[in-house]
Amino acid sequence: MLHTLRSPRWAVATAVVLLVTAVLVGLGLWQLDRLEQRRAENAIKQERLGFEQVPLDELLAEHPADVGGIEYRVATVSGAFDPSEEVLIRSQVELGQAGFHVITPLVTGDGVAVLVNRGWVPLAMDTPPVPAEPPEGEIGVEGWVHLTQTRPPLGAEEPEGDLDVLNRVDIDRIETQVPYHLEPVYLVELGQGSDELPITVDPPDFTDEGPHLAYAIQWFGFALVGLVGFFFLLRRQSGSAKRAQI
Repeated sequence: MLHTLRSPRWAVATAVVLLVTAVLVGLGLWQLDRLEQRRAENAIKQERLGFEQVPLDELLAEHPADVGGIEYRVATVSGAFDPSEEVLIRSQVELGQAGFHVITPLVTGDGVAVLVNRGWVPLAMDTPPVPAEPPEGEIGVEGWVHLTQTRPPLGAEEPEGDLDVLNRVDIDRIETQVPYHLEPVYLVELGQGSDELPITVDPPDFTDEGPHLAYAIQWFGFALVGLVGFFFLLRRQSGSAKRAQI
């Protein structure tokens, strides 16, 4: 077998196999690193969701330059809903049915409003303000903080003008069509599990670790299969060479 490896052709083949194996192992280790990052991020988000609720203005004051630090914190805000400026977010699924998320501004009384995701409604309610009206007058809302949603690289662009239905909760985009300033984050309202519309959005699940472990096993498996296959191919070639010499 060593004699076979000394031949130029098999020496090059061995080098290529070892290089490919190193790349595959490296990809597997990278996926394991991604898994650890995902677990750490999940732990941070779960911890934030479990913190005691705090007024939203206090959270924003504590993180004036980095609102990402308050994502998934539970916050409270007081104000009056303005259904006349309500918008719907398309392509939302609840109980296996397509529908919309209802985004309604909560005006805090000082020329500022906070967008609130009040929950899901079916496709039949495709024109805001939806029949599932919010409470009237001054109320308090409790929900978890969510960051503005941005268009992905291949995502659809919103057309110009005032829109009733959008693809995402893009706070800057929505601010162009409302008569007040919007806070840089929005709230997803916490509910009591009622079946009344709009159906409140379930709290996020941070137990999902993504596909990283499966991908790591896959890359390691490819590396192992390649090495074992090359070994048996080399052994067969070595045996053939010995028989040819007899």
